[in-house]
Amino acid sequence: MGSILFTSYLTLAFKVCEKYRIDIFQAIVFNYITCVVTGSFVNGAFPVNTQSLNDTWFQWGLIMGLFFIGLFNLISFTVIKDGVAVATVSNKLSLVIPVVLAVYLYGEKVAGFKLVGIMAALIAVVLTCYQSGKNRFAGAVSEKRFSYFLPLVLFIGSGMLDSIINHVQKKYITEENHNAFLITGFFSAATIGTIILVIQYVRNKRIFAGRHLLAGIIVGVPNYFSIWCMMKFLKTSPMQSSANIPVNNMGIVLFSSVMAWVLFKEKLSFINWTGILLSIAAISLIAFG
Repeated sequence: MGSILFTSYLTLAFKVCEKYRIDIFQAIVFNYITCVVTGSFVNGAFPVNTQSLNDTWFQWGLIMGLFFIGLFNLISFTVIKDGVAVATVSNKLSLVIPVVLAVYLYGEKVAGFKLVGIMAALIAVVLTCYQSGKNRFAGAVSEKRFSYFLPLVLFIGSGMLDSIINHVQKKYITEENHNAFLITGFFSAATIGTIILVIQYVRNKRIFAGRHLLAGIIVGVPNYFSIWCMMKFLKTSPMQSSANIPVNNMGIVLFSSVMAWVLFKEKLSFINWTGILLSIAAISLIAFG
């Protein structure tokens, strides 16, 4: 539940950032710095040291950080080039990848009602994100071939990130190194982003403003706990990971869509509401199938 609430909050927060003309890249970088500070506070100290360099999870943490900073910016770039619908569908449909890998790597079985639920989840995501009229999947018919490439990379990248988190928590994560792994990932993303941002400041490509920093802080605290809760959920849930990840992702789609409708008066069509209702059914089938 925590993962769903915090991740949905991030989506809604970035909509507010757009409204107040926040520089998204600066907010993303400050967000990851905030994640490091938040994680260190929760842990009681910065947990990464020279001994951590020899731990297997440390290398995965660095890779996770690269995915963090890359995917956040890729999502925003895809929205600009191809529209919100394409970016959202590409991101959420990625739940297929960790499910397939869970079956392949861990021998988990997906059959019966669970299989029906996963297929229903895929359909529900498309219906929930569907936009009618001229803006339907804007950019999907773009004449530029590069426009097809962006959603594909986002789809693969999001799925691989979920798969990495799931794999590491299964194989290497314990109660003792849980926070250290998370902070390593956020520190990696913060370092990469800070280097790029400083270069852009020096070259006058971006200008610092307090509102960008404030936005990063407001986003960063719940961002840390969104991943923390997700890993806790994957670790403690009695369900297999092939069910956990779809349930988590569908919960995010469901809650985000309803809150966007309530708070931002976003119009939801009959098709969108059909997707939301189907997602509830999908969650039930996956969880209890």
